[in-house]
Amino acid sequence: MVFLNPAVLLGLIAAVIPILIHLFNLRKLKKVEFSTLLFLKELQKSKIRKIKVKQWLLLALRVLIIVFLVAAFARPTIKHFSLGSASSTAKTTAVIILDNSYSMSVINEKGSYLNQAKKTAKELIENMQNGDEAAVILTSYPKSGEQTLTSQKPKLINKINETKISYISHPLTDALNEASAIINNSQNFNKEVYILSDFQKFNFPEKIDTTEMGKSLFDKNTRVYTFAFNGKDVQNLTNKNLTVNNQIYEINKPISFTSTIRNNSKQIVRNSILSLFINGKRKAQASINLNPNETKQVNFETTLKESGFLEIISETEEDDILQDNKYFAGIYVPKQISVLVAADNPGDTEYVNTALSNNLSDYIKLKSIKLTQINAFNLKQFDVVIIIGFKLLNNYDRIRNFVNGGGNLILMPGSNSTLLQFNNLCKAIGLPSASAEVQINHGSQQPMLFDKVNFKHPVFSNIFQKGSKPQLDSPEIYHFFKTEPSGKGKTIISLIDKSSFLSEFQIKSGKVMLFNAAPVLSWSNFPIKGIFAPLMNKLIFYLTSKNRTAKSVIAGNKIDVNLSKVILPQIKVVRPGKQMEFLDIDLEERKKFLDYDRTDLVGTYKFFSGDKLIDYADVNINPDESVLNYLNSKDFEKYINKLHFRGRIISLNTNEDFRSKIYQSRFGTELWKYFIILAFILAIIEMMVSKSSKKDMD
Repeated sequence: MVFLNPAVLLGLIAAVIPILIHLFNLRKLKKVEFSTLLFLKELQKSKIRKIKVKQWLLLALRVLIIVFLVAAFARPTIKHFSLGSASSTAKTTAVIILDNSYSMSVINEKGSYLNQAKKTAKELIENMQNGDEAAVILTSYPKSGEQTLTSQKPKLINKINETKISYISHPLTDALNEASAIINNSQNFNKEVYILSDFQKFNFPEKIDTTEMGKSLFDKNTRVYTFAFNGKDVQNLTNKNLTVNNQIYEINKPISFTSTIRNNSKQIVRNSILSLFINGKRKAQASINLNPNETKQVNFETTLKESGFLEIISETEEDDILQDNKYFAGIYVPKQISVLVAADNPGDTEYVNTALSNNLSDYIKLKSIKLTQINAFNLKQFDVVIIIGFKLLNNYDRIRNFVNGGGNLILMPGSNSTLLQFNNLCKAIGLPSASAEVQINHGSQQPMLFDKVNFKHPVFSNIFQKGSKPQLDSPEIYHFFKTEPSGKGKTIISLIDKSSFLSEFQIKSGKVMLFNAAPVLSWSNFPIKGIFAPLMNKLIFYLTSKNRTAKSVIAGNKIDVNLSKVILPQIKVVRPGKQMEFLDIDLEERKKFLDYDRTDLVGTYKFFSGDKLIDYADVNINPDESVLNYLNSKDFEKYINKLHFRGRIISLNTNEDFRSKIYQSRFGTELWKYFIILAFILAIIEMMVSKSSKKDMD
């Protein structure tokens, strides 16, 4: 016999009270001899003996009454024993783990796996007895905090009815941890966990963190029942990934994509159609053949015809699992790029402004100012800021904050820049300082020339004729600052003396392109070379395209929303399906990022401050959920034993009478009612004996 509330047994100390009272009430008899009537003496001894017996009986009854009352509150239970219908009096706490991951959408002759699991779960709830309690945990949200024990069947059934297939996949160990936390706090003797799943191996990771579980997942009295929904020979292609190969997006220029497809079937897939959509319009398609468990990459190429935000979708044909047929990737092609050019000397901007103003597509909106005016402008309004010269720059903090917050910056010395000014700004931003200022006499010394050019860098894409070897006519450079990336960046164009003419730096969320020479003819003839104008334009497109690919997030994970361009205290979130949500933010806190966790839908999430798009992200399924390998009952038993499980595991089948099997596996009869009845009977006997004893004493 075990006690479900053993702490109450401390109340047994109260059983000592009647004994103490009995001892204190003992009185020593005093002899008074007044006659020699032997008969009366014998009568007196017999009467006293009878009274003493009754007193000891009263003592025993009172002690037993206290013992039985205390024991009743401690809820005594007998294992493996049934008292007829009394065996149902052992109350049950049940936790139902319902797998609603998208692999449960497979349909066989009985319907989808999820609908079969929901039907079984409702039958389990209907089988609950009075006093039983249960909770339902969904694998999509195992830690939602909504899993509370209740004895209200309609509430539990309603939750099951509302359960739908989810794009979110969590390891089943997360649900087991939650079930453990719920069930271990229950005082009921019968503790049961029901797992209704297809038992995908993916949901049972090999690396297990048992630190949260303590010494044991469940106590040894807990029983785990499993219902496995699988067995169909599934035909399924999974769209695992979609990447944008271009790093620069330009209207009327080629753009290419690579889609990764895996055949998770046991059959060969032939002539399956894979399509590429841009903003809902089919732009390309391909026919693919895949062997079982084979993965292929399929390339698409099309011409970019639209600007603004473009939702790219790679989609396979319908099969047994629909949720993994699409993969989303978004890019943003601005209708117009705003560029601010600020210089010490307005004359230094002549060639830069000319190169950017000749953009035939009119993509670039140019604003040219004197450097002293830069404090009057909100730099967040510009996609790229070009600074030429540093003499008149008196607020390095604004430039540093602009770059750190994700801004794009092109730095060039001015015609009158000094090494000290150059190094002061570089130090403030986080760039390596120049080691020297080099000046070469035009007539007496050879000019400095280009040494190596990284033609694989995106800024040189589509500049040279296809099929021809890229060649660059080096300008003659007579004045420059000797700079080197020093491990903080990378060189795009280097000079013969191994210093860097053009280098690229990633500074926190922003990017900086650094030239070591001023764009004026007194420093070099670079501004009049044929490469100057296309290179300047490519730099603008490259800088504005670097953050134009949406972040890729797995459904259920958080999106880090960049708040650097927020101007209003409220963010509008446009979720997939054009669902809208509004979030209030505290501008005074100046948080750089916001954790957005409502990623239960797949597709593109857009974040607006007013009408301005400040960030976006693509949410896709976890493709590992599509790898249809299942655990059998023995594999599951081995796995759960790794979690320090010491209870019983019982495999059930919906084709059998699982209710009877569950009932037979339950053990224990609670005896507290019988203990109360016994205490009540003893109390009646105690009253009768006490009354008789009092009469004898009189």
